[in-house]
Amino acid sequence: MSEFERIANGGGKLYPYNGIWPKIADDCFIAPGARIIGDVVIGAGSSIWFNCVLRGDVGKIRIGKNTNIQDGSVIHVDSGGFDTTLGDNVLVGHMVMIHGSTIEDYGFVGLNATTMDGSYIEKNGMLAAGSLLSPGKRIGTQELWMGRPARFSKNIDDEMKTKLEKVPKGYSILAQEYLKEHS
Repeated sequence: MSEFERIANGGGKLYPYNGIWPKIADDCFIAPGARIIGDVVIGAGSSIWFNCVLRGDVGKIRIGKNTNIQDGSVIHVDSGGFDTTLGDNVLVGHMVMIHGSTIEDYGFVGLNATTMDGSYIEKNGMLAAGSLLSPGKRIGTQELWMGRPARFSKNIDDEMKTKLEKVPKGYSILAQEYLKEHS
C-alpha cells in the first residue's frame, strides 16, 4: 500500500486529497479503472463500475447503500458550495456526469445524462437518458424529466416505480459476484 494510492475491493484505486482518503464500505465493488479521490464516503453494497471517477476534492461526495454507478461516469462537486449526495439504491447509468447535485433514495439517472450544480432529484425521480438537468432544477418524487434542458415529462406510475426499485438489488448481486471472482 502506498501513501499516494490504495487498491479497493475489486481493483479500483483510491487516492487522498489534502490528507483525506475515501471511506469505502468493506463489501463495495470498485471496478478496475475506477478512481476515487478525497472526501468520498460510499455505503454498504454499493458498486462503482469500470472507469468511473469520483472526485471529492473541493467538496464532499456521499453515496448511500446499494447504489450503482455504471461504467464511465463522473461524479464531482462544485467549489461554490454544492456537495454531491446520492441516497440508497440510486441508479446512475453509463457515461453520466453528476456535478454538485443531490439524488434521493431510488433516484435514477439515465445513460449519458448530466446533472448540474444545485440540481435535485427526489425519491423515485428519474432523469431520462441523454438529458441535462440545469443548475438548481428539481425533479419531484416519481417524476420523469427528459430533454436538453430537461423538463417534466410525466409521473412515474406505481407499476414502473416497483420495477425500478428492484433493479438496484440486481446490481448489488452482480457486484458481489465480481468481488468473489476477483478476490
